[in-house]
Amino acid sequence: MSKKAKSIPVNPAAGEFESGIAIIGRISVKDLDSFEEFEESHRDNFHLFLLQESGTTGIEIDFQTYKIQPSSLLYIHPNQIHRLIGFENVTFSGWAIDNENLNPEYLKLLEDITPVKPLLINEETFSVISETIALGVKISERNHEKLYHSILKDSCNVLIGLVISQYLEQTKTPDSLSRFDTITKAFKGLLERNYTSVKKPVEYAEMLNISTAYLNECVKNTTGFSVTYHIQQRIILEAKRMLYHSDKSVKEIAADLGYDDYPYFSRLFSKVTGITPLAFRNKNHE
Repeated sequence: MSKKAKSIPVNPAAGEFESGIAIIGRISVKDLDSFEEFEESHRDNFHLFLLQESGTTGIEIDFQTYKIQPSSLLYIHPNQIHRLIGFENVTFSGWAIDNENLNPEYLKLLEDITPVKPLLINEETFSVISETIALGVKISERNHEKLYHSILKDSCNVLIGLVISQYLEQTKTPDSLSRFDTITKAFKGLLERNYTSVKKPVEYAEMLNISTAYLNECVKNTTGFSVTYHIQQRIILEAKRMLYHSDKSVKEIAADLGYDDYPYFSRLFSKVTGITPLAFRNKNHE
């Protein structure tokens, strides 16, 4: 196994991504000189979108392995750790954008739907997205335009809107959400932003101006699990990421996740996963 970095590797925007936006048209794996850097587990500092036209791609995202088939969309959030496992006769397109250039409404929606699986789309939708990508590529080549960056940003956001629409079709629309659904959605958003500092259900209830009992009722009714369960699962996911993808000590990881009491964190990890943090690291590094 290769030596782990002190922290989880982050793949920075580079080359065409330096402006914070990139749209890449049809490309075949055989056209790539190398994709070794993508085979190493990493995070990106941008939102990544892929449209696969042909072939099969193997990818691992947060300890889950997926096979991306033709006519599929894939979205990867900057928080998610991923690596390519392999390609087979693949042709795909892609686009990427950082938070600064992403439509704020779309950013919130992406936070709401993450994590997502690869999504198969129908022929008509595939054609619309492909044509939009082709237009985006042409726009990206017109860097002499006075409003070049704004036009490119809008083009990329159109693509992202199309992707979000496809994922939202699988979920309830805002006007069909019950009160329980709405509160659960708000709780999950708060959890994602605060899990390292806010650990108690009562604190989330206070942030939502409701009682702890009602918050628990809403979340359990919607998801089948308690507020405490969701808090613990989010913390443990991040702990797993850090144990596997960095060489930080368990004590350092506990501190990063907001636990000064290292033994307590270790007991929590063992309780949730059935295995100690060190045993998890050793098992996954065999």
